[in-house]
Amino acid sequence: MADEKLAKLRQAVAGLGQISDKEKSGFISLVSRYLSGNEEQIEWGKIHTPTDEVVVPYDTLAAPPEDLAATKALLDKLAVLKLNGGLGTTMGCTGPKSVIEVRNGFTFLDLIVVQIESLNKKYGSNVPLLLMNSFNTHDDTLKIVEKYANSNIQIHTFNQSQYPRVVADEFLPWPSKGKTDKDGWYPPGHGDIFPSLMNSGKLDLLLSQGKEYVFIANSDNLGAIVDMKILNHLIHKQNEYCMEVTPKTLADVKGGTLISYEGRVQLLEIAQVPDAHVNEFKSIEKFKIFNTNNLWVSLKAIKRLVEADALKMEIIPNPKEVEGVKVLQLETAAGAAIRFFDHAIGMNVPRSRFLPVKATSDLQLVQSDLYTLVDGFVTRNAARTNPSNPSIELGPEFKKVGCFLGRFKSIPSIVELDSLKVSGDVWFGSGIVLKGKVTITAKPGVKLEIPDGKVIENKDINGPEDL
Repeated sequence: MADEKLAKLRQAVAGLGQISDKEKSGFISLVSRYLSGNEEQIEWGKIHTPTDEVVVPYDTLAAPPEDLAATKALLDKLAVLKLNGGLGTTMGCTGPKSVIEVRNGFTFLDLIVVQIESLNKKYGSNVPLLLMNSFNTHDDTLKIVEKYANSNIQIHTFNQSQYPRVVADEFLPWPSKGKTDKDGWYPPGHGDIFPSLMNSGKLDLLLSQGKEYVFIANSDNLGAIVDMKILNHLIHKQNEYCMEVTPKTLADVKGGTLISYEGRVQLLEIAQVPDAHVNEFKSIEKFKIFNTNNLWVSLKAIKRLVEADALKMEIIPNPKEVEGVKVLQLETAAGAAIRFFDHAIGMNVPRSRFLPVKATSDLQLVQSDLYTLVDGFVTRNAARTNPSNPSIELGPEFKKVGCFLGRFKSIPSIVELDSLKVSGDVWFGSGIVLKGKVTITAKPGVKLEIPDGKVIENKDINGPEDL
């Protein structure tokens, strides 16, 4: 039955003119692995907690060389790659998420460019920036990067693969059934970065320029900056792959974690966990770290493994309903590739290297006085004594960036805030200070305005009378 399905699918895919032969064969390979049902199951009893040799504590790293020439030599072996395939739709924006304004009028992409510019300027190095787009973000990104034409960085863009969504009940590619617009297709997850880097010709270009490592990170993670200590360590130890992990908090219990399994380091995702062990997986006691998706990978190793077709990462089936049609997307994650590389390690890094902006509540954190911006680097305010950030929950009225910005005359001071929960039609004046635990709830149909300069500490506010 599976063979019959695959044969039909293969025939239909062969007729799709919109994608390359390499994309077709990559897609067929993914589907045939999925249909074979040979995905390895994790045996829970074989899981071990990784030692400090496998997950290296960041504070044990040697200091990188201090002289300019040695630092330049290290940086000249590096390329930075940002995953830029995501749209800002969850935050109510059109176009690539990386062009949302984060702070002082700078977008994610502006900050990334400024950071690498200042590195190249300071050390006389030549660190290039690569942006992996999806077909959703490609055209917009090409227009956006024109504004950096006079920058001292080489900026390269390339597209990740474009795969057809599969109509679930017939198991045929949707575009072959007449769905030829963007909705008929999908980008197959960031695990696709390795073949796409190779197929685009960018991998060989970087190798020809003497680059040895690529630092890969999500474009919305403001903490993912080039770190000389990590780069220095990898080059000296010849690690082919390094995943940055950081201690879990209760907000991260679903994040993938690193385990030692049959003598190799491996990523364990919640989807792979047997139902009986899900609570154990989510506990902070046993699985103390999670994957930040900041990855450092040897370019030569990528070339070797892609050419050998050896990167068989776990398949993530992603069923969706689009325009009333049930479709299936098969995806892979870049972190899952760790087990195929030699001398692969995790690096237990400070939480400051993980500062993603996934929602407007994250935007409120990074736009507030909790952070400052210097040379494109977002740095935490030393006046905050609590090592963890305040928890912020904003109601649906704040979900879209435009609405969020409109409801604040200025972002409140939150250096001494523990938690904030806002629901209903709430509007903030300027110069407001929030401390401790604050809950602000507007009654249905009532507009609640917090006046300029108000200091609110450990209070539940349900109407003007509570202010």
